[in-house]
Amino acid sequence: LVRFRGVRDVYKRPAYTHHQVDIRDRDELNRIFRRYGKNIAVVIHTAAQPSHDWAVRDPYTDFDINAGGTLNVLQNTREHCIDAPFIHCSTNKVYGDHPNRLPLVELPTRWEIEPGHPYENGITEDMPIDSCLHSIFGASKVAADVMVQEYGRYFGMKTVCFRGGTLTGPAHSATELHGFLAYVMRCNMERRTYKIFGYKGKMVRDAIHSHDVVTAFEAFFRNPRSAVVYNLGGGRHSNCSHLEAFALAEQITGQEMITEYQERTRIGDHQWWIGSNEAFQRDYPEWKQVYDVPMILREIYEANVDRWVPKR
Repeated sequence: LVRFRGVRDVYKRPAYTHHQVDIRDRDELNRIFRRYGKNIAVVIHTAAQPSHDWAVRDPYTDFDINAGGTLNVLQNTREHCIDAPFIHCSTNKVYGDHPNRLPLVELPTRWEIEPGHPYENGITEDMPIDSCLHSIFGASKVAADVMVQEYGRYFGMKTVCFRGGTLTGPAHSATELHGFLAYVMRCNMERRTYKIFGYKGKMVRDAIHSHDVVTAFEAFFRNPRSAVVYNLGGGRHSNCSHLEAFALAEQITGQEMITEYQERTRIGDHQWWIGSNEAFQRDYPEWKQVYDVPMILREIYEANVDRWVPKR
């Protein structure tokens, strides 16, 4: 496995050409797509505005980026390289707060779904996306998700929406409210206070390493389909609650977490999310998940120890 050591390393590779472009800039996108045309083998669209709170403050820009920007990339793909598979990084937030209506039981360190429930092995793509609270960010991502599907069906393009949970890795921006596992580790290492928002700290997230995400992208690229949608996350293989993540971080560093609890939950925040990768694994049985949460946290620690451990 080749570890990602920063964007600058990629810039240095002879086969790589970088274009610093805003996906809202239709003219510049058109220029790039027109230049390469049918030589474009695949389009991987991961550009987005990812913050729930920022979207509330500036919904126009959020929608312009997440929905309008996606449309711009889609249309350029259709016009200049229609046979190129189009891989869209969507989100589990398209399901809104439907996961919070699931029957949960409280365990010592986590919330867990009721035994025997159809989603016991993970939430599948049949969960509805209508009649729920999405958050402003989630709504703009729904628009993008549906448009990607529509280009696949209407124009016969090879498109996929990967509805991700927590996508992470050693280069994940460790920021509050966005970079869950990386931020847990950073707070522990830098002796910061980690704020817990409700659910007794027992809310559950699955987490998938960027390596496993990229190998899923590659599997689709090599055998593309039209207008497909897959949940893609840690699943039952890789998940944890906040309390469990704290315990793992403490084991790695030998230091206790510093935490502050707030009873108020964030609007639309999932109390329990474990997605099912079954649909993708059924269509792409060669894809294998490598990383679990302990491996992810350990790698985040090792990659950032020189930056985050205070110098004495």
